[in-house]
Amino acid sequence: MARVEFRRIEKRFGDVVVIQDMDLVINDGEFVALLGPSGCGKSTSLFMLAGIYMPSAGELRFDDSVVNEVEARDRNVGIVFQSYALYPHMTVQNNIMFPLRFKGVPREQALPKVREAAELVHVGELLDRRPAQLSGGQQQRVALARALIKEPQLLLLDEPLSNLDATLRLTMRTEIKALQERLGVTTILVTHDQLEATTMADRVICMRAGRIEQVGSPDDLYSRPASLFVASFIGSPPINLLTGQAQNGAIRVKELSLPCSGGVSGEVTVGLRPEHMHFGDTGIPGRIAQLEPMGREILYVIDTPVGHVRILEGGSVAAHRIGEAVHLAFEPDATLVFEADTEALLPNARVLLPNGGAAAA
Repeated sequence: MARVEFRRIEKRFGDVVVIQDMDLVINDGEFVALLGPSGCGKSTSLFMLAGIYMPSAGELRFDDSVVNEVEARDRNVGIVFQSYALYPHMTVQNNIMFPLRFKGVPREQALPKVREAAELVHVGELLDRRPAQLSGGQQQRVALARALIKEPQLLLLDEPLSNLDATLRLTMRTEIKALQERLGVTTILVTHDQLEATTMADRVICMRAGRIEQVGSPDDLYSRPASLFVASFIGSPPINLLTGQAQNGAIRVKELSLPCSGGVSGEVTVGLRPEHMHFGDTGIPGRIAQLEPMGREILYVIDTPVGHVRILEGGSVAAHRIGEAVHLAFEPDATLVFEADTEALLPNARVLLPNGGAAAA
C-alpha cells in the first residue's frame, strides 16, 4: 500500500488555476474523502493521483518516490469512475480480467484471480453476463472488482455511488468501507455528498475553490468547523446562520440581543444547528411557519425576529402546529460564532439565551 503526499501541488489549465498550493499527507492504509462542491478541485486532485493529469508545480509522492511524470499505467492505482466505464461488449469476467490482460498475465493465471475478485464483491454468479444485463449496483461491484484485481497500492473512488438509489447507496457504503478495512488498501473517495464522506472515511478533506479548507475526522468538521464554509457544507438540515454586531458582551441580530461570552466584538455570524435547538419556555420568540415530517423527525421552520430558523425535533408526530407561538432554546456549548470578514471560527465564543439563562430541556 502507499503513503501519499501532496507537496505544494498546483494545477493550471492555461491561465486558470484549479489547485492552489496543496499540502496534504494521506497515510498508508487510510481511507480519506475529498469533499466539496462542484468545481472545488477534488476530482482534479484525484486525476493527478491516477496519472490522468500531471501537476503544474510541486511534488506528488507515493511513499518516497516522486510520481509527477510517471504514466498512469505504471502507478499501480485502481480507479472506479462515476459511470463505472465497463466495456459493453465484454462479459463481466472479461471486464474484471482486463487490467491483467493489459499487463500480459496469461489467461490461466488470471482466471483464478478474476473469480476471487468477483467473489470478494459478490458478483461471482454473474461472470457470463454483459453490463447491459446488470443492475446499477451490480455494475458498481464489477467496476470495483476490476479496480482491485491488480492489487493496487492506491484505490481511487470518483463519486462511485452517485448513480445508485438511496437504499443501495446505504448498502454499498457499508460494503466498501468493510472491504477497505479488510484489504487495508489506501483509499481516496471523491464526493460532494457529505453523508458518504462522513460515514465512510477516517478523515475528511473539505475543499473550496482549489484549496483545502479543513482536514479532520468527520466529528471535527461537524462539531468544530474551522470556517463558516465548512459549517454550512457539513450538516443536514443545514445550519441556521444569524449575522449581527457584537459589542459589550452581546450580539445584536436585528431587533434581538443575544448575550455572548468570549470577548467578541465586530460583525459576526452565529451558527445554530437545527438538531441542537429545541422548544423551551424562554429563548428566541417565534411562530411556526412550516413543518416537514421526515419519518422519525419533524423539521420546523420558525418565523422569528431574526428571520426564519429551522429546528429538528425527534418523533414521527408533530407536537406543534403551524401558527403556534413558541420560544426556541439552545445549549451555549453547541453554538458556533464566526468572524464576518475572515469567516474563521472564534473557538472561545459562546452565545447565550436572550435572558442569559441555560436552555430548558
